Amino acid sequence: MSDDELKKLMDRVHVGVTSFNYNGIGVPCLILAEKKFDDIMVKVAGKPLSVDTNLNILQDGLGHVFVEIVLTFSEGGIEERILLYANESLSFFESLASSSMLALSSPHSQVGKDNVFMIQLPRPEKITNALDIIKKGLEAKK
Repeated sequence: MSDDELKKLMDRVHVGVTSFNYNGIGVPCLILAEKKFDDIMVKVAGKPLSVDTNLNILQDGLGHVFVEIVLTFSEGGIEERILLYANESLSFFESLASSSMLALSSPHSQVGKDNVFMIQLPRPEKITNALDIIKKGLEAKK
């Protein structure tokens, strides 16, 4: 990965990442722009749906690891792609693996209290495998 490619990826990294306590479990949360979050909620509110969650891991062998989270909603024709820099958000992925849940929220919500969209991840082993790959990629930097 060239310096230019690295810079382009860094420019795309999503910065709204947090977590909150839900019944004693740390749940990772992505903070989406208010309009984007509202658009999703309008399209899916009150509808039975599933959200397919995929993690695409990009690494350069030098210890830089990026993870593109792809959320495909079964309703509303929604696909969200969110790029995270795993070097700075490893705890997010550890929390994802231990909770098997992902939350979406908006900047003006009280995270963990209101206006949170929770996604139960159906295949926890996929997240555990992804976490192993992320950690191995990060080890290259040592």
